[in-house]
Order: sequence, then structure tokens, then C-alpha cells
Amino acid sequence: MPRRNLFTLLAVSVVSLICYRSAQNNRYGRILADAMDRVERRYLENVSQEELFEGAMEGMIDRLDDPYSTFISPKNLQEFHETLDRQFGGVGMEVGVDPKTGQLTVMSPLVGTPAYEAGIRAGDRILRINQISTQGLSLRDAVKYMRGKPGTTIVLSIRHEGEQQPQQIKIVRAIIQVDTVLGDTREADGSWNFFLEGHVSIGYLRINTFAENTAEELREALDRLIAHGMKGLILDLRDDPGGLLGAAVEVCDLFIDSGVIVTTRGRDRRIIREELAHRKGTYPDFPMAVLINRYSASASEIVAACLQDHGRAVVIGQRTWGKGTIQEVISLEGDQGALKLTTASYWRPSEKNIHRGKNAGEDDHWGVTPDEGYEVIVEGDELTQLRLRRLRRDVYKPADNGEPPDADQADLAIDPQLAAAVEYIEKAVDSLAAGLARFSAGWCNG
Repeated sequence: MPRRNLFTLLAVSVVSLICYRSAQNNRYGRILADAMDRVERRYLENVSQEELFEGAMEGMIDRLDDPYSTFISPKNLQEFHETLDRQFGGVGMEVGVDPKTGQLTVMSPLVGTPAYEAGIRAGDRILRINQISTQGLSLRDAVKYMRGKPGTTIVLSIRHEGEQQPQQIKIVRAIIQVDTVLGDTREADGSWNFFLEGHVSIGYLRINTFAENTAEELREALDRLIAHGMKGLILDLRDDPGGLLGAAVEVCDLFIDSGVIVTTRGRDRRIIREELAHRKGTYPDFPMAVLINRYSASASEIVAACLQDHGRAVVIGQRTWGKGTIQEVISLEGDQGALKLTTASYWRPSEKNIHRGKNAGEDDHWGVTPDEGYEVIVEGDELTQLRLRRLRRDVYKPADNGEPPDADQADLAIDPQLAAAVEYIEKAVDSLAAGLARFSAGWCNG
């Protein structure tokens, strides 16, 4: 057979195979469309194709048996992106439902936001939002009503704590940027004090999620701490559910100057991408402790694992959650929502898989385990009380007399994980000072 004819035959065969596979793949799509059409036309109650489509998408993702993959409907897509970005149009206050009264209550106005400038205070009761009563309103719906396009106006009916008559407060919404790096206590002006109370040389930084601005916020806080004489740092990642992989990589890059930060791997465990540290911009090698608990997950595990594997920090607390997979957000055609789909896993520098699989046992190498001698368990009522004290400590209550707000000083004395971190930092700082003194003495004698 002539070579030209052979090439033609091969080409036709390949095209036929592609068409056959395409038909096979589309077959289920045609059946699904037919089923949706029949249900829409013949079901006893009226149901829209949009409802049927979203139900089909949710059912398909549920079959993956993966708690981190999900279908995001068009109505929830904006809220999803706002959660990732930690940026949205709103008034700028943290709210909650008082468990005793069931009333919507201001936990804390965010400094510099429209709510703060309008005189909203911690403890205020929100009675109405644009004439909508908040009685019995879910927290999610309340937040939804308060958020909106920047520049639009919202009217809140507010009753200040200790007062009988409500006030009508008109507020213009603005872009709200929520801090992801928090300190220990509030200053008199509501800003964060990043030094641990009672320890003037120990920095204390909490990351509550990893967003686009997290590394920059962390750098600004570190610059302030170092400028004011910080000698050691506690990085608190407890209860941090994670966030953006890129933000975790940037945070790690602030503390290590070379080597692997994390690798992402596909189905066959082959490396898809390797994230490496850079010397430029790395902070000095001051003593450092990282706090973790069983609710530290995803990006927070990447940071803890990286700093532990490189020997940059001691890790204290409890074994982490074990969420080591990456979800890619895939937009669907026609603005019909998106898929948050697990497409890869990430592995720590020691080449151990962070993810806790369905069949993983306690002895497997998932998650991040505290360094030897630094496991400190806090669970049950003790953990609940610790979280409540932390919330109260975070609330900014401006004092009328200009004095710094009460920081509830005794609260952190019952935090055994933090106490272990302080003990480690103090010993490490003393050891460095003693070593420097011996070096100086030897140099002078020489």
C-alpha cells in the first residue's frame, strides 16, 4: 500500500475514533437533557429547568464522595468570591445573634468603616434593616441585607446598650476589607497591638484565613514588631480553615530563604508544580513558634508543615485536620454558576502527603503533628471557653474617657497552648542572648 494512502487511512481512523468517543461522552448529556425536559413538562408541580439543572449538578458532585468539591449556584457565586477575597460592599461590622435574647447584635465595628464612623458600638441591638425586622431573621439573611453595592444607602434601627429608645442611623455602604492578620489586644484607637500582652518582646500574630492580602498584612505587622524590638514571634494558626494556596506560599516565603515550600501533585502523584522559597525579602531568623489545633486546615497546614520541615519554627498544639487537596474554581458556560472541583493534592517539603484520605489511620503521615514534647490538648468545654474569651478580647469598645479599652487581661492565662509557646520563645531568646554574650567575651579575650 502506498505510504500516502496509509497516512490517509490512519487519519480517517483517528477522526472516526474521536467522533465515536465524542458521541459516547455526549450520550449521557442527551439523556440528561431529555430527562429534565420530561420532568419539567410532566411533573405534578411546576418546576423550572434552572432548578432541575442545579439539582442535577449537585447530585453529580455528590457522587464524587469528596466533601471539598461542590457546585456553586449563580446566586451563591458572589458570596463565594467575597469569602475568598475577604472584600465586599457593606457597612463594616461583625454581627452575631445573642443566644439569650435571640436579637441581632453588633459584636464589633471595624475601625475606619462606615459603621464605625456612624457611631455603631459593640453591644448595639439591630432591630431593623431597611424596615425589615431582624426578629427571627437568620444571621446569613441579616448579613445579606446589610451587604450591597458600594455607594448605596442603608438605614438601620439601632438600640444602643443601656438605652431604651432606638435610633435610625443612615449609612452609605463602601468596600470593606476584612483583616486576616490579627493581634492580641486592641489599642485605644481600635487598631491591633501585635505584641503579646505582658511580654513586650514577643510578637503575637493570628491568621484567621489566607486571602490575597494576607502576606502583605503580615509583612506590615512584622515590620512594626521588629522596629519596636521584637525578639521572638508566635504565629497562631488555630481554627484557621485555610484559603488561597498562593497566600500560604507567600507567607512561608517570608520566613525561609531557600528550598521547597510545597509541591502540588495530580492523580498519579507526579509533581505538577513546585513552589520554592526566595532569599529576597526573608525576615531574620528570630525564635518562632506556630500554634495549631485540630481545626487548622488547608493553607494553614501548608505553612505549619513548611516551617516545621525547614526547622524554622517549633510547632505546638494538636494534630491538624488533614485537608491537603486543591480545589479549582471552574466557571460554567452561560453564567450558570461554577464547580469547585478537587484537581490536585499538596505535599510538604518532606514529601509527605498532608491530606487525610478516607482510609487513613492515626499512624499515617497526614496533617501536621506538633513537635515532640509540644503536644498540648485543648478540647471540649475548655476549648469552648477559650474561644469565647478570645471573642470578648477581640471586641473593640472605645472608652469615653480616652483611656485604652479593657483588654480582659486574665483571659489568656488559661491558654495552655499559648503558655507553652511563650515558654519556648523565652528560653530560645535567653539561649541566644547567652550565646551572644559568650561569643562577645571570647572575641574580646582573643
